[in-house]
Amino acid sequence: MQILMTQAAYRRVAERLAKVAPDAEVVTAAAEDAYELNGNPIDKDAIDPEVVWLSLDSHASGTLGGLYGRLMKAQAPRWTQIMAAGIDNPIFRNILEKGVRLTKSSAQATPIAEYVVAHALSLQLPIQQAAALQAKHEWKSTPYHEVAKTRWLMAGFGNIGHEIAKRIKPFGVHLTVVRRSPAAQGDLVDQVITLKDIESELPQADVVVLACALNDETRNMCDGAFFAAMKPGAVLINIGRGGLVDEDALKAGLDRDQPGHAVLDVFQTEPLPADSWFWDHPKVRVTAHSSNSGDGNLGRGDELFLENLRRYLAQEPLLNEAAKSEVGL
Repeated sequence: MQILMTQAAYRRVAERLAKVAPDAEVVTAAAEDAYELNGNPIDKDAIDPEVVWLSLDSHASGTLGGLYGRLMKAQAPRWTQIMAAGIDNPIFRNILEKGVRLTKSSAQATPIAEYVVAHALSLQLPIQQAAALQAKHEWKSTPYHEVAKTRWLMAGFGNIGHEIAKRIKPFGVHLTVVRRSPAAQGDLVDQVITLKDIESELPQADVVVLACALNDETRNMCDGAFFAAMKPGAVLINIGRGGLVDEDALKAGLDRDQPGHAVLDVFQTEPLPADSWFWDHPKVRVTAHSSNSGDGNLGRGDELFLENLRRYLAQEPLLNEAAKSEVGL
């Protein structure tokens, strides 16, 4: 079995990989279209991997394009582990169309969940108000609505949604999640609804989190009617995809306090243009698609690949395997 991955990833996992797959032939990419086998250069046309690992470092190292190209040219690739949680990028559809099994990353779920909770709490608690009073040397109480009494509405309940729920439920919040199927979701969730019912829940929600995939059903789901139904003063947090939000409708909603604040890590156009209205709007927090930028991602990504490789060799179900239906196939 031949496995293709970045050189950096191999250096991190070589010892553990040898225990999981001792007979594997590992080809590594040191740069775009520069490959090695056992420390020696190998012609790219001699590469025919069964398994390809598009690790979290493949984009930064400039090897993602080459790895993807080798995967698509391989004679019989069977499985690839990718670095992304969402698969709306066309390359992932191409991989599934080729008949290759694809498993998504859950490594980024931890920092994204921390990002969501930190921003939500900082907007629920009167931190900015207290800072303003301190600057004026003014001794004045700042009452607030307790987090334990808040209601959260979250669209999507995959790995990221679960990590968010694990962090907010100890505060005592009421959590409603939006899923395709209204099946029970255990102790972390108080209510499950489908997308068609979301507007009936918006008037009660103090915090609305968009953590769902972008597809034909969810594109521009946050439109004029969505914002008109929101509870005045509520917080909207989007860590899903920019295409989930009709940005003109959001601007109109912010102007009438529906929502009262928007925390946006993703946008329809990225990088966000310098003249975009988002930058200077007093009710908007802008981050550069970086909610996933935790310093533990590489380690979690390595562990996920090794566990899925073990499962692959043992013919066990893989973690986070994508279905073709997720990309409309």
